Amino acid sequence: MIAAVASLTTLGLALGLGLGVAARRLKVEGNPLVAELEAMLPGSQCGQCGYPGCAGAAQALADGGAPVTLCPPGGRDLAARLATRLGVEADLAAVADSGPRIAEIREELCIGCTRCFKVCPTDAVLGAAKHVHAVFREACTACGKCVDACPTEAILLQPVPVTLQTWYWQRPAGVAA
Repeated sequence: MIAAVASLTTLGLALGLGLGVAARRLKVEGNPLVAELEAMLPGSQCGQCGYPGCAGAAQALADGGAPVTLCPPGGRDLAARLATRLGVEADLAAVADSGPRIAEIREELCIGCTRCFKVCPTDAVLGAAKHVHAVFREACTACGKCVDACPTEAILLQPVPVTLQTWYWQRPAGVAA
C-alpha cells in the first residue's frame, strides 16, 4: 500500500514539474491589441456580432476583418471608442443606440415552453417546463435571442428601469462632454 502511494506521489510530482516547465518554455504570446479590444467589448458573449464571442470579435477587429460597428449591445459609444483606438473612421449614423435594455417576460402570456432559456447565452432566463419564467436582470445582455424564440411573444426588450443603481444625471443641453 505504501509503495503504491509513494509511486503515485512521485509520478504526480514528476508530471506536474514537467507540465510547469513546458508551460514556461512553450508559452505563446498573444496580440496585446486583441486583449485590449476584448476588454473594451461588453463581454456578454451574446453572438449578435456574428462571432462566437467577444474574443472572436476582438480578433476580427484587430485583423481588420470586421467593422467597428459590429457590437449592437455596445452602441455608438463603443463604436466610437473602437474607432478611436484602431485609428479608423466610422460612420455612426447606421448604429442604433437605443440605450440599455433588458428582457421582460409578461407572465400572462408565458406558457412555460422553455424555448427562451434554451437559447439564452448568459442563462438569464429562469424557470422550468410548464412554469412561468423570469429574467435574472443582472445577467441579461438584451441580445434578443429569447424574443425571437418565444412562440407567444411574451418577451419584450424594455429599457432598464430607473433605480438607485441605474440612475444617472442627464447632461444639460449645450454642455460639451
